[in-house]
Amino acid sequence: MTPLLQARDLARTYQIRRSLFGKAIPVRAVDGVSLFVNAGETLGIVGESGSGKSTLGRMLLGIDPVQSGDVLFEGKTMPKLATPEWRALRAKMQLVYQDPLAALDRRLTISSQIGEPLDIHGLIPREHRAARVEELMAAVGLRPDQADRFPHELSGGQRQRAVIARALASRPKLIVCDEPVSALDVSIQAQVVNMLTDLQAQNKLAMVFISHDLKVVRNIADRVAVMYLGRIVEEASSDVIFRSPQHPYTQALVSSVPVPGKPLESRVILQGEPPNPANRPSGCAFHPRCPIALNVCRSTTPELRSIGQGRTAACHVVPGDEAAIAA
Repeated sequence: MTPLLQARDLARTYQIRRSLFGKAIPVRAVDGVSLFVNAGETLGIVGESGSGKSTLGRMLLGIDPVQSGDVLFEGKTMPKLATPEWRALRAKMQLVYQDPLAALDRRLTISSQIGEPLDIHGLIPREHRAARVEELMAAVGLRPDQADRFPHELSGGQRQRAVIARALASRPKLIVCDEPVSALDVSIQAQVVNMLTDLQAQNKLAMVFISHDLKVVRNIADRVAVMYLGRIVEEASSDVIFRSPQHPYTQALVSSVPVPGKPLESRVILQGEPPNPANRPSGCAFHPRCPIALNVCRSTTPELRSIGQGRTAACHVVPGDEAAIAA
């Protein structure tokens, strides 16, 4: 089966300057990432702040240009940014932003913004627009009387529902959610996550769910990719990742998720801060913080390889599935 979305060896480097006339320093935000998303599937992407998750999400949609590697959607290479082909593809691929207030125009009513994609892509006749907007609002739990309100007149959870309704307006096949619930209260987070799960099942959506909150990812994702400093260090089904994490970084992340009735003594505490992306460590980028690092970890970058159970990991210490590697 051909994946709906496939990324191969994606890389993105930014040039930063510490002063006006200072020398430009390259920062690798995404460094050789490959992944796929099947139709109707949710891929969770997790990692600490600065790991490259948001940049990767924007590259998957073609919003941030790919400097090397390529992205395929429905088996075809992603068109170049701002071309007519790229604009036409927007109807099939949508982004849900982290900050709903920043994603909405404060000068326009909620109903006009939800219906905007219908006008841009010419999806339905003008006379059917109001009915479609009402249908979308009902689908995300917004009331009809909220249609003529402005973004500042809604709560944070209601604004995020409006952003999701706008993303669904064009009946996309893929939605990339970039920290969609991180700014919301815990009770509202659960409502939005449940709503996304229901909408995905109803519309057979594929979803890339980017978050640093593993509790949320555990409840919504079918597969999980763990990122560290621009690279994927482990990938597997959600059940496998949370049941038996193998990479030391994944173990630390999973151990931080509170489990009712389970003491916190087993939590893995990482020492130090993530390295500066502009001054990456040699070898494995995680080795300065890794409790089981070997000499080879300091000199050689590990490749992402199969370690069994449909899992891949980039670690010299984790034993691999030699039969799977040979195959």
